[in-house]
Parts: sequence; C-alpha cells; structure tokens
Amino acid sequence: MIPPDRRGCTLDTMFTGLVQAVGRIAATTPAASGLCLLVDPLNWPHRPALGDSIAVNGVCLTITAPPSGQPGFLAFDAVPETLAKTTLQTLQPGHRVNLEHAATAATLFGGHMVQGHVDAVGTVEHIQTHPEWRVTFRPPDALLPFLAPKGSICIDGVSLTLAEVSPAGLFSVALIPTTLELTTLADLRVGSKVNLEADMIAKTVVNYLQNFLAHTAIKGGT
Repeated sequence: MIPPDRRGCTLDTMFTGLVQAVGRIAATTPAASGLCLLVDPLNWPHRPALGDSIAVNGVCLTITAPPSGQPGFLAFDAVPETLAKTTLQTLQPGHRVNLEHAATAATLFGGHMVQGHVDAVGTVEHIQTHPEWRVTFRPPDALLPFLAPKGSICIDGVSLTLAEVSPAGLFSVALIPTTLELTTLADLRVGSKVNLEADMIAKTVVNYLQNFLAHTAIKGGT
C-alpha cells in the first residue's frame, strides 16, 4: 500500500481537481526548509490569505508571506519530503502550473474529491493527437491497484477519467479541447513527469480489502 501523504495541508483540506487558473513560476529559491516557490497567478482573481491552502500542480501547499516588494505573488515553502515525492523540485522560472484553491461547503464538485496528497510520480509514455487527444502514462506499480477504467485520477491537479488501464501497467486519459486550453496538460511531452493522486474512495476500498477483510477471513477460519 502507498502510505497516506502528510505534506503541507491538514487532512480536512479538499479540492475538486477543476483547475481555476494557470500561473507561472516566478522564482525558486533553495532554503534550509527545502524550496521556496514564488508563483505569479497571472489573471487569477482569487487572492488567498496567509495560511490558505492552494493546490499547485496537484500538490497541496500553504500560502506564506511573499518576499518584500512582490505583492500579488503567491509564495510557498516545499519541504524535502514534498520535493522527494512530487515534481515540484523540477520546476523552474517560466514553467506553467495548475492552481486551485481549497474547496468550501459552497463549492460545486464537478470533478472528484482530491486531497492534494500526491501518491506517486508518473511518466508520459505516448501522446496521440488524432482523432482525439489521448495521453498514456506509466505509473509506479504500487499505484495500479487503485486504477480502474472509468474511475478517477488526478494528474498535475486535473481531475480526469481513466479511459483505459492496460495489463502492461499503463493507463490513458482522453483530453477535451477545454482541458487542453485551461490547464497545463497541453505542455506534456513524452518523458514528462506528472504528479498522480489516485481516487481516495478507491484507496479506501483497496486498503480495506487488502488488510481488514483478509485479516477477518483468516481469523474466521481458525
């Protein structure tokens, strides 16, 4: 099983995987605590407060105070654990990133329940652009039990439906023009690394079947 992630956000923080804006990395600064990320939100009208949670390419991060003289920018601290298990360490100034603020009780859940706790980093294996735009990914083997055709997956913060899961350990998603226009997924190339978060309901069910149900069956047979 993939252990639950505990990086940067509280357990009750939720997202929907519906990207609200695409920002741009303004600066990355090494720090004793890991890496400081400065993001230009571009035209995003949302203005988070200090301590608010924002999903950056699917990673739940906490707003910190931006450097002096740079109001309007979003500042985050990414700790070593986050950098080791996500793609944030590869970001450079100029890179585009998907942004979403935490869901509230009034949020329309048009995507699916996303925690911003990245399970694994996957790799783009193939990109097909005709007759539809379809991208094939290779996830780590440990993620495969949570993937099912027509199930949900979060890729770099984007809620998507699994179009196909193959016995070869690959999965693919179909991308509509709106997704390509309003997120960074059109930037993907073969070999690109992406943050993956499996559906939390699938993870709960698999965890129960692998651990509790099997244990109960063993006890019942003794």
